[in-house]
This record gives sequence, C-alpha cells and structure tokens, in this order.
Amino acid sequence: MRDKVTERWGTYEAFHITLGDKRVSDIVITNHAMMRYRDRIDRTSKGFEKIAGWVWECLKQGRIKHYYRNEEDVYLVDDDLVMVAEFSEIPGEYDLVGRPMHRMIIVTFLGRMSETIELRDLRSYYSWLRHSRRMTLMKNSRKRK
Repeated sequence: MRDKVTERWGTYEAFHITLGDKRVSDIVITNHAMMRYRDRIDRTSKGFEKIAGWVWECLKQGRIKHYYRNEEDVYLVDDDLVMVAEFSEIPGEYDLVGRPMHRMIIVTFLGRMSETIELRDLRSYYSWLRHSRRMTLMKNSRKRK
C-alpha cells in the first residue's frame, strides 16, 4: 500500500502516514476483518486490496481517529465506522530520523455507529456482552443437571 514515486527526479511522496505515535507504511487485512467488512459494511466488496486501498486513502486524508483517547486498538473511520487494529514494527524499516515503521493489521470491523447504537459506548456494550454470555452459560449448565 505504498504510494508511487512522483514524476520529478529526486522527490517522492511520503511512504508512511502518522496515526498517533505510529508510522504506518503497510496495511494487512485479516480474513476475519474481510468477512466482517462484507457482512456489516459492503456486501459487494471484492478482495483484500480494495479494502486495504480504501483504508490507506482514509489514513492519507486523516479520516481515521482513536475511538477513546487512551485506547490504541479501536479506531473510528469518518466518525461512524468502528474498527479494531493492531500494529507491529516492520523489521529493518525506519524513517529518515530513525524511528521504526509499523504495519497496521486490521483485526475486525465492528460496524457503523449509525446502524448499531450499542457501538456508541463500547465499554458498556462489551460488559453487557460478557454478562449475557455468562448468564447463558449458567442457564445451560442448569439444564444439564
């Protein structure tokens, strides 16, 4: 997902984009993220390259922001789409100052806040999910006895 060289000799476009304290120079879409993207965002999407290209353009335009200030895993695209991403350093790649470059690994797309109201407060949503799963497990264990 690197930008191409410009036409002038000796100049090039930036090959990384800063997101928080990370310098993203590569994007990886997991199979799970691909399935979730097709289920929750766009059913007509074809291929990992299209999604990675779209995420790269969103990064370049500054449309991706942290969901919470202190959280580094959950991000918002266009203040609506919630996605989970992890970062890993790319061995042997550094910027001009010597800081390491990062690979952005899109783990999953949780959905759009405009369609799923629960995504507006993820912490309460996940605590509700844990509680409901625990209660389901307790109910099922009661049935077996």
